[in-house]
Formats: sequence, C-alpha cells, structure tokens
Amino acid sequence: MSFNELTQPAEAPVYRDAIGAERLSLGVAARLSRYLQVLTQAKKMGKETISSQELSDYTHVNSTQIRRDLSGFGKFGKRGVGYNVDSLVSQIRKILRTAGQHNIALFGAGHLGKAIASSDIFADHGFRVVAIFDNDSKKVGTQVGAHEVRHVTELNSVVEDEDIVVGVLAVPNQAAQPLADDLVDAGVKIIFNYSESLLQVPPEVTVHTSSPAVDLLYALYFYLT
Repeated sequence: MSFNELTQPAEAPVYRDAIGAERLSLGVAARLSRYLQVLTQAKKMGKETISSQELSDYTHVNSTQIRRDLSGFGKFGKRGVGYNVDSLVSQIRKILRTAGQHNIALFGAGHLGKAIASSDIFADHGFRVVAIFDNDSKKVGTQVGAHEVRHVTELNSVVEDEDIVVGVLAVPNQAAQPLADDLVDAGVKIIFNYSESLLQVPPEVTVHTSSPAVDLLYALYFYLT
C-alpha cells in the first residue's frame, strides 16, 4: 500500500501510452482542467468568446502559458477575437478524454453529501451521480434528489451494474479509509475525497483530496506575495 494523494502536480514531459496516443503531463492536464472549469461556467453565463487574458484572470495561469498549452493541440483562437467558448469546451473535453458520460457513486447522505448531490458541479463536466450510499440506518431508504439512499453493503453490485468509475467520499474522517478499501476491492480506480483522511490505496488507484483549507492557503499565498 502507498500514499497516492494528488496535490500540486509537477511538470513532466508528454509521452505516448500503450496504444500510441499522446498522454498529457500532470501539469498540462491540471491546467487544462482549470481552463475547462472556467470555460464551462462562461458557457453557462452566455459568453461566446473568451481571451487568454480572461482565462488567466480566472485561473491565475500566465496568459502566455495558456496560449502555449492550447497551441500544442491545434489552432483554437483568433488574434483580437479570442477563443470560441463552445468549441474550446468540446476540444478540451476530447483532449482530457472526458467527452462521454461517467458514473459516480457518492458516499455520505449528510449535509455535504446532499449539497454535492444537488449541485451541477459534476454534471457540468459529464459526471453523473447514479448512486448514494450511507451506513446510517436512519438515512438508508430516504430520498436525496432523484436517488434513494442505499446501504454501503450494496456497493459491489451497484459498482458493477452501474459501471461506476469514480467514488466520492463525503464522510467523516474515520469512515473514509474503510470505504476507500471497499471501493478498491470493487474495482473503482478514482476516489474523490472530501474528508481530511490521508487514504492509503494501491498505486493504480488515483485519489484526489479536496480541502477548503488548502484552497484558502493557496489563495492566501498569492494575496501575500
């Protein structure tokens, strides 16, 4: 077992995978994901075009770096006009291989779990919550959005039936590692962790821990410098 927490990724060269397609460095993939987040919101707000400087303002990535990242995959923008938001969203999704629909299992039907289930944050990027789990008998069987809360003992069958690719943990710290172990055993390769627990998983499983405190520290650093 090894720690596999995905934090600020270091830049690495682009290389080709087993089927010959180029695989992005972690740094490029992280920046493209940030661009996509901004572009998706801009699209919802009705913006048709966006400049590299606007992307820079929202992502805190240098505009020159943004142009360099995007030019590596084709000619997307026009000088003096900017990037077409709709087109760039589609292109980045293809580059990140997230153009399809991906199913999520959410663990935790408390306040945070309910907020996640009712938010468009995942749906905007092609991720669909298809099952919600809890181990609290008072919550099992209740309705959260369009879903009836299931008991965690149903995990294995649901992962297989619903083709779950991501497990989202919105649970107390002490519950996170046992659930991560269950997800690994069920074959899930991506875990999104909202707890503060440092999860131990095999190297082939990716864990991303989302912490508001870390995000605030990151923002504070830029404010102070």
